[in-house]
Amino acid sequence: MKLMKPLALTLALTGLAACTPRNAPGTAGPVAPPAAPAATERQAFVAAAHPLAAEAGLNVLRKGGSAVDAAVAIQAMLSLVEPQSSGLGGGAFLVRYDAQTKAVTVYDGRETAPAGATAEMFLGPDGKPLPFRTAVLSGRATGVPGVVEMLDKAHAKNGKLPWNALFDDAIRTADQGFTVTARLGRFVNSGGPQPNAPDAVAYFKNERGEKIKAGDTLRNPAYAAFLRRLAAQGRDAMYTGETARRIVARVREGDLASTMTLTDLARYRSVMRPALCNGYRIYILCAPPPPSSGVGLLQLMAMVERTDIAARGPNDPVAWVKYAEASRLMYADRDAYVGDVATVPVKGMLDPAYVAARAALISDRAGAPPVAGTPPGVTTASVDFTNEVPGTSHFIVVDGDGNAVSVTTTVESFFGTGRMVDGFFLNNQMTDFSFVPTGPNIIAPGKRPRSSMVPTVILNGDRSLAGAIGSPGGNAILGYVSKALIGIIDWNMSVADAIALPNLVARGSSFNGETDKFAPSLLAAMAERGVTVRGGTGEDSGLHGVFIRDGKFDGGADPRRDGVARTIILPARK
Repeated sequence: MKLMKPLALTLALTGLAACTPRNAPGTAGPVAPPAAPAATERQAFVAAAHPLAAEAGLNVLRKGGSAVDAAVAIQAMLSLVEPQSSGLGGGAFLVRYDAQTKAVTVYDGRETAPAGATAEMFLGPDGKPLPFRTAVLSGRATGVPGVVEMLDKAHAKNGKLPWNALFDDAIRTADQGFTVTARLGRFVNSGGPQPNAPDAVAYFKNERGEKIKAGDTLRNPAYAAFLRRLAAQGRDAMYTGETARRIVARVREGDLASTMTLTDLARYRSVMRPALCNGYRIYILCAPPPPSSGVGLLQLMAMVERTDIAARGPNDPVAWVKYAEASRLMYADRDAYVGDVATVPVKGMLDPAYVAARAALISDRAGAPPVAGTPPGVTTASVDFTNEVPGTSHFIVVDGDGNAVSVTTTVESFFGTGRMVDGFFLNNQMTDFSFVPTGPNIIAPGKRPRSSMVPTVILNGDRSLAGAIGSPGGNAILGYVSKALIGIIDWNMSVADAIALPNLVARGSSFNGETDKFAPSLLAAMAERGVTVRGGTGEDSGLHGVFIRDGKFDGGADPRRDGVARTIILPARK
């Protein structure tokens, strides 16, 4: 199966990236884009999953740093204070908006399969897929980490402050320690395989020799030492030298050892890709192309636009039923076609006639689980066996010049493989591939696993910045982000209120959602129409978003997590 080459989608996406927004007849929604901030104001914004991470980013902005500068500082801190979700041993997608050129660029820092990887590497001797608990703890679960190289590349192109000035807060916090949150304490003391792996058990012991709990102080001198070398050496501190040797040694230990080599690490490169953009109402939504599922998000929103969901509002059961039906149609197509392959029918999945035909299948009652459609350019659909589990974080930065980044970052499952090197966890991203060697997401050397991460930038019709949004959540990310976009754009809700709307993730025959957040009468009315919502599995959403309203930042952080959203005013430039 042919892998996508850097920028291979450029021609396929050209017509999409230049699209103009539209306002569907007979639907609600804003009638005019919000005004841009006044020229005399220099607002800046950060939303991140931990207050210490947000403050690290804001400190960089206060010093005159760019959005990318702040992203480096935030990721360095998140790796320390939210290690269950992301880290320097993982990967990420960064979507950057340039206020001067109005261009949207994607930095793809997704992990890659080692050169020795094979399509059958997660099959047992009997030819059947290994149990996930067995695979996730293995050395071969780790892909070549990408986030450090991605940030290094983005900083080289868009940074303002020196690289070595971006790690001070994280180094100090690692040395001095930080207070364990209730969320981190809960994951550390869970029955999952990774927090009970040897490296994690050793790291998460308090001074009494017990597992840490909420309120304890956790220090990480090994991570502080690594950050000092990373600050001084740049990407080489990760991909060559002592840390690279320790990564290779650690993933080659035990049963199901990895084939990763020092050459795999040294050769890793993130990829700059054109953003995939499509109109929604009067706005333009921009997300990463494959191997991200950005095409799925844009297809879902295009189908929603062809319904009357906007006019119905959040208390109408038919609105939620139609949303669920649109979601199921999207997931059927996404699962069948999206991966790190050159054959993803991006243009076909967003073709207006095809979208209209899929949307015509949406009714006010749930039917049988839909099958994948046949978008233009496709003859047959694949059967997908991917089991994508959660363990991710999202953050947003808008700097004083109006540049923005929307970043979703991950170690895949909670605490990755549970294995550590130099104070950070190693990802288990290889388990994001299909264990069964069929479909667009099969394992191959150098390939990037398909991702549901869809960090999104929202533009006005003139391509000025309107906002940004994203979430963790594994396969559910597409549901979380689309729900919030509908709340913000269609139902005119504040970002915080849209984020707080109940989550509903409809995929195949499942309708997973937050039964405690829907009104009982609404749940009953949905069930009468075939959507019986059941308590979901996996992690909660961790949405962060910002929308420019009346020249001000309307930001929100998901109340389901520890995140914060903060706006500051910077001094006017001389």
